[in-house]
Amino acid sequence: MAKQITQQTFDDVVRENMTEFDMEVQEAIDDAVQQFESQGVNLALIVKDASLYTEGNSEHPLITSIKNLNLLSQKEISEKGEIIEFLHKIRTECDIDLSRRCLAGNNEGYRTLIKLLEKYKSDFDLIKEILLTLVSLTNGQPDIMDMIGVSLCMEILKSYEDQTDVLELTFNFIRNTCVKHESNKQDFVNQDLISEASMLLNKHKHCVNIIKEICSTLRVLTYDDDLRVPFGKAHDRAKMIVTEGNALKTILDICKEFPDKPAVLCELFSTIGKLVVRDEFCKAVMDMGGLEFIFKAFQESIDDKGIVRQALDVIQRLSGNDQVKVAVVKAGGIELILLAMTKHQANSQVSELGCAAITTIILRNPDHCTKVMQNGGHQAIVQAMKIHKNEENVQKQACMALRNLVARTRDYCEPILELGAETLINDALKKYKSCHDEAKAALRDLGCHVELRELWKGETAGITE
Repeated sequence: MAKQITQQTFDDVVRENMTEFDMEVQEAIDDAVQQFESQGVNLALIVKDASLYTEGNSEHPLITSIKNLNLLSQKEISEKGEIIEFLHKIRTECDIDLSRRCLAGNNEGYRTLIKLLEKYKSDFDLIKEILLTLVSLTNGQPDIMDMIGVSLCMEILKSYEDQTDVLELTFNFIRNTCVKHESNKQDFVNQDLISEASMLLNKHKHCVNIIKEICSTLRVLTYDDDLRVPFGKAHDRAKMIVTEGNALKTILDICKEFPDKPAVLCELFSTIGKLVVRDEFCKAVMDMGGLEFIFKAFQESIDDKGIVRQALDVIQRLSGNDQVKVAVVKAGGIELILLAMTKHQANSQVSELGCAAITTIILRNPDHCTKVMQNGGHQAIVQAMKIHKNEENVQKQACMALRNLVARTRDYCEPILELGAETLINDALKKYKSCHDEAKAALRDLGCHVELRELWKGETAGITE
């Protein structure tokens, strides 16, 4: 793990370079950077602004603004214009880079803004300015959130449920503090965020901005992205969103409100894909007419890469259910997927998602394999491997798709091998470590030569009693 230093330590070294060695400002900064980096110190969170070290500047303007704002928050009556001015200065600095946001967070920035939020939570104009600044401050540093902030957010959602501007900013703030932070996610869930978000999504189902913000926030709750936590509760939260928030029905109803808005449908399809974490949820989407709507939108927007990507992703996830899989094929899903892969063959994400969808649809189903082969699916998969040789995920998904095509229908080995699949799979095997299992499985089931290594033979050591 890289070493860390404080901003004060870095500033002291820069000033020492300037006074002791008579260096110019930029030269002193460059020398300090070189010194610390040679010692393995990570300076990503350190501000290296030359204006900090000019004569008369004893502290960063960001810290000065925070201190002034803190003084204003302690007064009985403060000029609203002054508060907004300092908020704007803090926001401008925080928007520059993460190092400035960390500097603000380490100098009471968060506590000051939360105190202001508590004090002025009934002031419509000020609360928007404070939330805007909190959104800037928490971008990339969720650790500064605490239970006071969590409770305030929930209070604001309830108090301003008719004010879409405030709701939009609050959900943005919540999302920032939940990204890569398992504890914050659980704190919000324990404060009934899921029910509140579902209610507001249903209430404002005609407001595009609110739909995007809430859907994005719900998706973040389903991510198991905090590396500090060995076992997260992402699956449980996804299940709660569906069962307690009735989110699938709400989202599918909203889809029908925006059939000609690809940007909105992308958000909604993406959210559905993250929520169908159980077999019965996949079937529920189909039973509510979701699959039919997804296919219609997919077909009508086949030229839109955004819709195509999200449609392929959600179809792949829904096809985990065997009944949905059959319905997908009956509805012409294989033909549509192959058409999208051909039309957008230069797009690696479409190729990857298309191969993944085919892999799931044909799994343990020879009839579906026949349908793919009849429509030239093997050619589309091999072509994707040829075009995207440098895309690891495309190679991996393509190997899985080819393996599933021949696992129960060996008659298809020859037409696939005639396209040069063996060479392509071997290339992926040599180039990408993550493809080893998939590539070897594909080679084995295609009847090609493959070296399988025994990881352990039970030799060299006996079993102790």
